[in-house]
Amino acid sequence: MGIEISQAEAADLGQLADLLAELFTLESDFRPDREKQLRGLRLILDNPALGRLFVLRDRGRVAGMANMLITISTAEGCRVAVLEDVIIHNEHRGKGLGRRLVEHVLAWAGTEGMARVTLLADRDNEAALAFYRKLGFDPSHMVVLRRRLLDIRSQPGSTE
Repeated sequence: MGIEISQAEAADLGQLADLLAELFTLESDFRPDREKQLRGLRLILDNPALGRLFVLRDRGRVAGMANMLITISTAEGCRVAVLEDVIIHNEHRGKGLGRRLVEHVLAWAGTEGMARVTLLADRDNEAALAFYRKLGFDPSHMVVLRRRLLDIRSQPGSTE
């Protein structure tokens, strides 16, 4: 069968959460929390207007993922996308699969009329930064600032 890239399905969510756990152990800003990751993945999967989850499979087995969130840019005057959660399982790295996955997702964004794709990467992850530069991403003069507004556990209906 070989390599296949498609949009995720509900049956993929557990494997995607596993990949996010791997990713979040590499990133300094985040910590793995399976319930939070599953909740976020379900929100995206159940609300296509918010974004799409892409899965890279090697012989039918999930080997990578990317998350493309959709928003509106007043600067561009149209829809744009934010690329997040790009990860190839450790066993499959170094084979060009990350490039194939990101190129697929970028092509999808182009056919959907997105004017721009933005992404965030750890400033200390030189390998990731070089990877994205090779794919045509340029550094921005913008600085990312963050303020946490709520603890999800305090929301009505939360089981935590």
